[in-house]
Amino acid sequence: MQYSVKLSQVAEEHSLKIVYAAPDYDDKLITTVDLNRPGIQLLGHLEYFDTDRLQILGKAEHALLGEMTLDGRRAAFEIIMSHHVPAVIIAHNEAVMPECLEMAQKHGVSVLTSDMDTSEFYAQLIGTLRRHLAPRRTVHGVLVEVHGEGMLITGDSGIGKSETALELIKRGHRLIADDAVEILRTSRTTLEGRSPAIIQYFMELRGIGVINVQTVFGVGAVKPSCPIDLVVSMELWDDERTYDRLGIETQTTEILDVSVPLVTIPVRPGRNLAVILELAAMTNRQKKSGYSAAEELARRIDEQVDSGTVY
Repeated sequence: MQYSVKLSQVAEEHSLKIVYAAPDYDDKLITTVDLNRPGIQLLGHLEYFDTDRLQILGKAEHALLGEMTLDGRRAAFEIIMSHHVPAVIIAHNEAVMPECLEMAQKHGVSVLTSDMDTSEFYAQLIGTLRRHLAPRRTVHGVLVEVHGEGMLITGDSGIGKSETALELIKRGHRLIADDAVEILRTSRTTLEGRSPAIIQYFMELRGIGVINVQTVFGVGAVKPSCPIDLVVSMELWDDERTYDRLGIETQTTEILDVSVPLVTIPVRPGRNLAVILELAAMTNRQKKSGYSAAEELARRIDEQVDSGTVY
């Protein structure tokens, strides 16, 4: 599925000034994260010219155009505008050349300006488009941030996901989403989770009903989004199943083609799940830093076996 964002929304988010709004300005959709600085295209080289990209003109492009004759600039802008690109954005508060405005009006292409440095604006705009156009899916679960780790808690309905998350919130951690978690792939290796806007910061607790976590626990108990660093699968304890007791091998699960560490937590009366999940978060942080307690223990045992002093 291809996602899109309106040009007008992007302009508002980046405080862009409208020099010329084309007739389709309010309805124009941006469908690609990629941007283009059309230096070579201004000279007529159109191979690999992606006309779906926003066109960014900075100091370098203006310097090139400034060396052209009036007719040369008109022809250069004709090349860009005639392909009906989504918009031309002039960064660094550079002046809008009359030939640019003339061709924009002729071909119906919006022209906007930014007072930001070209490179800084370019980077910020890509970040914005990545969020808006990222592949996404919605899963059933709870997303909390525990010790800085984004933890997606999954499991069957009624197993205690929300109750465990509530205990974590009481212990100073933060809720991102309850019941429905919208996951976005913001890069090839990064997932970001957030709540659908309509249920943001609301939590359902059987026997109590719906509560607003921000209202009950304060703004420090919630967060609009966070990366997903770990998936915790909660399941009823099965006496016939053998559970991992060492944790030497890291299990993973695939979400939107991104591999995420996975731990399975068996649930039965008497287990303090909030403490266990706090430990899961801290252990995951240690593993990312290169330390594994299970591997350390295995190394010590191997050393004692080799020395013949096993107790």
